[in-house]
Amino acid sequence: MSQPKSHRPSAAPETAPVRQKGLHPLPEPVKGAVITVSDRCVSGEREDVSGPLAARLLAEHDVIVDAVKVVPDGVESVRGAIQEAVSAGARVVLTTGGTGVTPRDLTPEGTAPLLAVRLEGIEAQIRAYGLTQTPLSSLSRGLVGVTSRDADGVLVVNAPGSRGGVKDTIAVVGPLVPHVLEQLGGGDH
Repeated sequence: MSQPKSHRPSAAPETAPVRQKGLHPLPEPVKGAVITVSDRCVSGEREDVSGPLAARLLAEHDVIVDAVKVVPDGVESVRGAIQEAVSAGARVVLTTGGTGVTPRDLTPEGTAPLLAVRLEGIEAQIRAYGLTQTPLSSLSRGLVGVTSRDADGVLVVNAPGSRGGVKDTIAVVGPLVPHVLEQLGGGDH
């Protein structure tokens, strides 16, 4: 007796490239900024390892960071550092640190007033990805958003202060940077 024929469509050849809409590299590198938010790094008690890691990982996505800035925890220090980076021409600003629940973890509070639009879907995606790595990911209150809805808009991302948190955040955000910047410039969805 013969086997019944399958009604499933045939699969694409394994050698066919898989390309998701909107996930393409930047046409040229863009200026970025990394801000480490840590009282202990400012005082010299701890070496900043997450900021330099963030700069290296962003470079893999054509976001070029000249130097990592280190600022103390606090609303005003975070807000001022982000505003300075935007004024200096950064298109992508990533903070690392200050996203937890200690009394001095105020990075989201310093960031929020600068965002014209929050990208809550990306925030959720970062936390979900992080949860595959550690349950501590759910403690991060990091924000993601843009400073305006036009070509002058800057993508701002709060990452946790750990190396793992930085890796998880950039693993999610890095591939999305070109599409976010393209949309700010009036590109299609």
